Amino acid sequence: MTILEQQSESIMSILEQQSVTAKEISLCVKVSEKEIYEHIDHIRKSKKRDKFKLIITPGRCKKCGFAFKKRERLTKPGRCPLCHGESLEEPTFTIKKEKAR
Repeated sequence: MTILEQQSESIMSILEQQSVTAKEISLCVKVSEKEIYEHIDHIRKSKKRDKFKLIITPGRCKKCGFAFKKRERLTKPGRCPLCHGESLEEPTFTIKKEKAR
């Protein structure tokens, strides 16, 4: 098993247990946040074929409560489009097993 495969397995394991931010995963796996976003993007694309679903809870503005629901990028936004506040909650990620049909 390569290092990338080991990292992906570790990230998958964390995501299956709880809802976490990329920063929290980064601290657990000891990989940069940028690499975590790459792993999560890969999981988002590849898990469609399996029995898992990646759940993304969008980031929110702490000032006005705006939720970035339509945002396609996984990374934390820079500022709120409504109030222009920069105090934002990071998006969280988790994996749920699909129910058998």
